Amino acid sequence: MRIAFTTKGDKWESMMDPRFGRTEYFLVYDDKSKEVTVYDNTDVQGEAHGAGPRTATELFKLNPDILITGNGPGGNAGTVLEKAGIEVYIGAGQMTVKEALEAFLNNKLEKI
Repeated sequence: MRIAFTTKGDKWESMMDPRFGRTEYFLVYDDKSKEVTVYDNTDVQGEAHGAGPRTATELFKLNPDILITGNGPGGNAGTVLEKAGIEVYIGAGQMTVKEALEAFLNNKLEKI
């Protein structure tokens, strides 16, 4: 299973980014291989409109099964993620990436 996190940095100790569309980074963890991949999403910060769907398209390329974030994606981005079959969990906005993984594994995040 591949789990993507919206983050403000590229390490396990980084704080989660509660935003989806304008998240600074994605950290993708593969629980089988224990491999971590980081995607820099900072170029979307300058977008006036459409950041959510653009970010969703980039996330799709990373091929996650699950997305963990703070507040969740907006309507358009949510539709893209749903069509891609990516499960979305929210409620991790004030955690580190490591804490968010632990919360997910202990069923403490909300699935939307």
